This record gives sequence, structure tokens and C-alpha cells, in this order.
Amino acid sequence: MRCFRYPHFHSKRKAMQPVHILLVEDNEGDIFLTTEAFENSNVQTEITVVRDGKAAIDFLNKEGEYSTAKDPDLLLLDLNLPKRNGFEVLQFVKQNTKLIHIPVIILSTSSAERDINKCYENHANCYITKPVDIENLFSVISQFEKFWLSTVKLPAKNQS
Repeated sequence: MRCFRYPHFHSKRKAMQPVHILLVEDNEGDIFLTTEAFENSNVQTEITVVRDGKAAIDFLNKEGEYSTAKDPDLLLLDLNLPKRNGFEVLQFVKQNTKLIHIPVIILSTSSAERDINKCYENHANCYITKPVDIENLFSVISQFEKFWLSTVKLPAKNQS
């Protein structure tokens, strides 16, 4: 499994390091649209994509092909993933003292109350229902950017 980096640089924050987002998503169309939406953002981002839950855990553990992986500033996580689902990845992050500081934003097509509740019970920082059309997805990513990348102060990365 390969991960891909999509660096996006925009004029607003040139002097700052880009915000590193780990996008855990298996749907190629959603990957394309999400990264495209971030290309239109006003914040420097670097997006690393992994396509299943096991790869996400390996990435976060810096195991195997991810041994030199850069720690993400935040995690954008789908729930319906192969190998290990999004709930398992969420639990792994929030039960790991080296990773617990990373905000986990769920971006899922599910609007089921049980899924939303289960995510918050497992300490998700935010739950967003993924819009089905492009225009609304771009709007959601724009709102996400304004809040999570411009308004919120993200925690400092572990220096371990």
C-alpha cells in the first residue's frame, strides 16, 4: 500500500509550515474531490492519503513502509474502510498517549445516530457527514478549513 502526498501551497501563510493532514479514505473519487477542495483553500496544507485502516495505523505507528512518516497535525477519517474500519482507527489514536493529541475529524457518508454517538463516545473531535454533491463538499471543506486550519490552534507535535 502506498501513500501519496499532495502538497498545496497558498499565499496566505507562506511563512508558516503547512498543516499536515492524514486523509484516511478508500474511495478514489472522494480522495480526488477532497484534495481538490483543499487546493482551493487559503491555508498551506500537505495531505497524505492512506486507503485503509491498517495502513493508517501503520502510518501513525511509523511501521513498515511508513517508518519515516511525518506526524500529522490532524486526521481526516472515513468510517467505512477496508482492513480496519474507522472506529478501530479512532480508538487506536485516542488510546495511544503519543497520538491522543491529534484531532480526529470524522468525514463519513453515514448520518446514522449510532455511528455519530459511537464516534463521540470514542473521543472524535468532530463528525461531519460527507455531502454527496461536489458543490456542497467544497463548501464543507471550506468551512472545515476556516475552523480547523485558521481559527483553531492545533496542538504542538510531539518532539519524541
